[in-house]
Amino acid sequence: MIVHQYLLWAKTVSDEERGRGLGMLADAYVRGELEGVEALGFEAALPVLAQDPYPPARLALAQALCRHPGLPDDLALRLAELDGEPGLRMLACSPVLNECALIELAEAGSEARRAAIAARAPVTAPVAAALAEIAGEEACLVLVGNPAADVQGFALGRIVARHGHGAALREVLLARRDLPASVHQALIRAVANALSVFVVERGRRAPGETAGEEAGEAPDAEAGEEAVPESSGEGRERAVVAMVGRAGPDLRALAGQLQQRGELTPAAVLKALLSGRMRLFLEMVALLSGLPTDRVAALAADRSGDAFRILYDRLGLPYGAFTAFRSALHLLQKEAYLDDEEGPAGLQRRIVEEALYQYKRLGETGARNPVVALLERWRDEEPVDELGTTLAA
Repeated sequence: MIVHQYLLWAKTVSDEERGRGLGMLADAYVRGELEGVEALGFEAALPVLAQDPYPPARLALAQALCRHPGLPDDLALRLAELDGEPGLRMLACSPVLNECALIELAEAGSEARRAAIAARAPVTAPVAAALAEIAGEEACLVLVGNPAADVQGFALGRIVARHGHGAALREVLLARRDLPASVHQALIRAVANALSVFVVERGRRAPGETAGEEAGEAPDAEAGEEAVPESSGEGRERAVVAMVGRAGPDLRALAGQLQQRGELTPAAVLKALLSGRMRLFLEMVALLSGLPTDRVAALAADRSGDAFRILYDRLGLPYGAFTAFRSALHLLQKEAYLDDEEGPAGLQRRIVEEALYQYKRLGETGARNPVVALLERWRDEEPVDELGTTLAA
């Protein structure tokens, strides 16, 4: 067998010759010149070949295989886990790596590895959403500058919230034609804040003047936390739902407080989403599901809705409310609400109307689905009183 002959030959030659030979062997495999038993022998030996001590040999192997669509997925994953340039080549180019593998590799990887994933063509919406949650400024800069990346509105909003201070990132974002208006405004505010900090540092104004407000600091926990009545039943749940609609900037802390009190209910989760509080929604679902926030963001970014349906069923959320959740997600996939900085106040009428439209398409009325009747009242009057009782039923 050719692979066996190569392994015997590789023991007797220099590193340079072995590197060239390994590249030629991999090229023969990609071109289909290794057939049947020989191709299987190459795949079986690939884990050993990938551990060649000569770095150019490993790179030659990755260069030959990184674009091969017929490479078994477990072998592609093994090559993607290699250190240095060989692993980066596989991460950036391999069509075999699926969304789940890419998200896991991004979570466990360095900034360079995340940047390689962000440079892929294409980058699907779930992968982009996960990167928006965990990647540093460098990888996010690659992501937003990649024309083949499907970066949804809420993911763009998250990138701005985390890295809007970076001048290079702001420049690339402002050049995007699909930039939501809310992100554009946030970038302008980021520039203004940067100039304000510069002025303070130059001593042209008192350093302590409004510094906390410009830095976007969260208010003191005791001052910002809204008291929830200690009464049980509907009154308590109504207060929780109202609090979600007026949530402050520390959204992770709010979600944790609700969970500790046993108040992280379907009512509160739906209220967050229909209010346009995408970030708060992700934090709530992450706590309910036990998944990392970036995984939840990736599932929510799936445009087909299939991934979110699986998550929805796993959480045991009410069957009749799924259309409201899904239609709100679909709308928010297009737009960017920077709700971890300055969420929109109150219920977003347009999101509620979109949910009602989807129920109408399904032929569901308030008489058949109590969620529809509730949404209609929200649209007209924006009450929150009956949300908890309706969804808990």
